[in-house]
Amino acid sequence: MAIYELEFENEKYELCYEIINLDKEKILMILHGWGASKDIMKQAFSDKFKDFKQIYIDLPGFAKSNIKKDLDSFEYAQILSKFIREKDLKINTVMGHSFGGKLSALLCKEFNIKNIILLSSAGILWKKNLKTRLKIKIFKILKLLGFSSFYRFFASKDVKGMNELMYKTFKRVVDEDFSSIFSSLKSNALIFWGKDDNATPLKSGEKIHNLIQNSKFYALNGDHFFFLKESENINKICEKELK
Repeated sequence: MAIYELEFENEKYELCYEIINLDKEKILMILHGWGASKDIMKQAFSDKFKDFKQIYIDLPGFAKSNIKKDLDSFEYAQILSKFIREKDLKINTVMGHSFGGKLSALLCKEFNIKNIILLSSAGILWKKNLKTRLKIKIFKILKLLGFSSFYRFFASKDVKGMNELMYKTFKRVVDEDFSSIFSSLKSNALIFWGKDDNATPLKSGEKIHNLIQNSKFYALNGDHFFFLKESENINKICEKELK
């Protein structure tokens, strides 16, 4: 594990990262989802993808990486891009879970990365249910009345225990529609999804598959974190399909 310091918009960010399989040439960068960290991705994949040098990183604001202001996905990607350039990394494949899937798509466009692996990726928007719309409306009224500190009572379980800065970040990234970004990808895409995923529904994976021209879709057993139990199957499929 190491800390890399870089500057972004006149602020210093410290990114915690780890690289394994140092003797390999092909590089796989693995990005975690919201509310998680590099450790959960290592738990799933550190003994898989043995032909790759693997890079795990805590995104800004998560685990041991700091954050200086609320960010959107494009700013997150810019920070990661600086990391990649300054470390002179030639990435062959990028893998992203949930929020990390959106960032993976942006990095593919930026660096023309050959392969992308999406695990229950965020980025597809569906109309919110009545209960959620009502909560948002009530919170907006309270905010106008000066009671914005009550945000914790209205926050998604994804931001449970996080500070207000990260909640502001969450609000910025949660409603980003990445449909046009997915449809413009030229990378070889392997899309994996949990059949019982309630956070990013199966229909989101099917839509992303339809949007990315050169893609294959695999529905596997499990929920939003299906990859923890299905990592072996994911690895086997990737060994056959990755270029």
